[in-house]
Amino acid sequence: MTRGSPLPAHRVAIPALPEQPTPTYTRLTAFNAASPAEAYALLLTCLHSETWAARVATHRPYPTLEALLAAGDEAAYDLTRGDLAEALAAEKMPQLPPETYVAAHMALSAAHAAYESKFGHSFVIAAETIDHTLEAIRSRLLNDPEDERVLAADELRKLAKQRLSSAVRGAGNCATSHNGAAPGT
Repeated sequence: MTRGSPLPAHRVAIPALPEQPTPTYTRLTAFNAASPAEAYALLLTCLHSETWAARVATHRPYPTLEALLAAGDEAAYDLTRGDLAEALAAEKMPQLPPETYVAAHMALSAAHAAYESKFGHSFVIAAETIDHTLEAIRSRLLNDPEDERVLAADELRKLAKQRLSSAVRGAGNCATSHNGAAPGT
């Protein structure tokens, strides 16, 4: 016994969508295929630690962006005091938008100067607004140097993750962060 179509006569089956081609070339593919020197140079713009950049570059290829970011996190957790000092020395004061009020520039500059005077390095934070940055500087000025070193290391790790994610997702090189130009430029 043969059966007809299970659909009523007035309904037509919708054919499946043709299989979509998957992109074979991505920024992650390019990063994985880059020479060791190119990968290392890109990574240094994300976090200016030679140890961190070498470790992340050495473990290529990464199967996914998430795997790359996890490796970057792990390497950042392993920074020595010297590695951390190297990375902090390369960080610069954030560039404020030109339309920012002069008073905001002055307040942020004064807070940065006080922070650098106390801790010996630039203030780092993975923040998006000047208000949050200014509030955090003032709050963190109350920390003792060891507590601040731990916080700064955590913020550097977050910044490196943001920068690396931006670079591999195609938003530019790692230096496109709140800190303006790439370290050393």
